[in-house]
Amino acid sequence: MKLSIIVPVLNEADHLPALLEHLARWREQGCEVVLVDGGSRDGSCDLIRQGGFSLVETGRGRARQMNAGAAIASGDMLLFLHADSRLPDDARLQIQRIDHTLESVWGRFDVEIEGRPLMLKVVSGMMNIRSRLTGIATGDQAIFVSRALFEKAKGYPDQPLMEDIELSRRLLQLCRPQCLKGPVQTSGRRWESRGVWRTILLMWQLRWAYWRGTRAEQLARRYQ
Repeated sequence: MKLSIIVPVLNEADHLPALLEHLARWREQGCEVVLVDGGSRDGSCDLIRQGGFSLVETGRGRARQMNAGAAIASGDMLLFLHADSRLPDDARLQIQRIDHTLESVWGRFDVEIEGRPLMLKVVSGMMNIRSRLTGIATGDQAIFVSRALFEKAKGYPDQPLMEDIELSRRLLQLCRPQCLKGPVQTSGRRWESRGVWRTILLMWQLRWAYWRGTRAEQLARRYQ
């Protein structure tokens, strides 16, 4: 199994050194690493090139960036990693242990949100439980999918928000996800800057509105 790790970035210069150090370990293990920039203006692209990583420059939008990365990736298994998330050391081994054919597998890892508020541990646990029950994965959980299945699902929808939810819906029509223990560590900076309870309420409101048919473009404006 050749694993391609695809990472969308946008103005991440302050955090790139730590991210590139993390990704370098996976590159040393034989994984392909593709970073996709969505129009950074802070020197992110220069840092990525200096690190010797594959770089794709495309229009802004996480879904568009991840599709562009998948288009040039050569792996038969694609893993989409957020720039503020880190994979567990045995992530590749966890995926390889799945009893599957590459044509019909996708899934995600359990997530742990890093940060000072103790409530973030509860949020992490609830996210993982909800995902196991519904089969819906979020980008924070490092979604992985075989190339064949990704193409059959027609990739990420080109929308500004809830692209991971919509991809999960498409993939669920084909097969159930593999829920791996991971955990993926992800930054709690979004939660801490906006307030944990305020963010929880906002995300539930947005998801409820999306399930009721509100357009992703409208939800993106509310999210911002």
